[in-house]
Amino acid sequence: MTAGRSGCATAEALLSAATIRLSAAGIEAARREARLLLAQALSCDPQKLFQEPGYSVNGKDQQVFETLVSRRLAGVPLSRLRGWREFWSLRFKLSAETLDPRADSETLIEAALARIKNHDEPLEFLDLGTGSGCLLLALLSEYPNAWGLGIDLSNDAAATASENARALGLDDRAAFLCGDWAASLVCDGARKFDLVVSNPPYINALEFDHLAPEVRLHDPCLALAGGDDGLACYRILIPQVLDLVKEGGLLLLEIGSMQAQAVVGLLSASGWTKISVLKDLAGLDRCIAACR
Repeated sequence: MTAGRSGCATAEALLSAATIRLSAAGIEAARREARLLLAQALSCDPQKLFQEPGYSVNGKDQQVFETLVSRRLAGVPLSRLRGWREFWSLRFKLSAETLDPRADSETLIEAALARIKNHDEPLEFLDLGTGSGCLLLALLSEYPNAWGLGIDLSNDAAATASENARALGLDDRAAFLCGDWAASLVCDGARKFDLVVSNPPYINALEFDHLAPEVRLHDPCLALAGGDDGLACYRILIPQVLDLVKEGGLLLLEIGSMQAQAVVGLLSASGWTKISVLKDLAGLDRCIAACR
């Protein structure tokens, strides 16, 4: 298309106007977000907008872009508008039933890499509350001979994780089930795992009401709310998975930044050993590692 055609506007003009609106609403990196939203509207690589600032956007695509910008101004997260989030340099599709992965959760992947040095072993992983499958699939991308099982209470989340596995070419080494934590595996009693990971809901009742709207209104409550004190899920899964981990195996749990002492206490009471607390890039307690 050529700039100046009736009903069209240049990409640069649209980006400039949207940046002003997003910035006025207090959105950081407003120009970047405007560019990503316009690329979404045009179904093109964002790099194209750097290369062709004079690219002419037709009326229909302008309407799509305006809808995206308006929804962003209304508080819908960028990742929800785009339908995916990058985690561990991998792209993960999101659905209404999956938590939007945060970079803080990469602390669990780093913890696994630091403790399981041999990447060529035929290891078996378990991810409880798998959501988009980001933890399990990121691990499988690092351990090419490993196999993993992800379990989520939501059928939709388990299905989304399966889609992500296929998109990443990892579906031959990953399986996803709908279930209540590890209850079905405990009853079966046959399989044991080298590594169990989980990012359980850990927001307490008081904190939940004060979450940022982008989180509280757009992430599934099932993946956030951890009961009155935020520890309800830990009380279930910590003793439950003890018999699912091989001797010498590893458990990695994401925690809220103020929960380390309480979760360490639950782990110790259940018989876990070599317990350590790991911090995220912001220096906050984010992960607890424990051994069988």
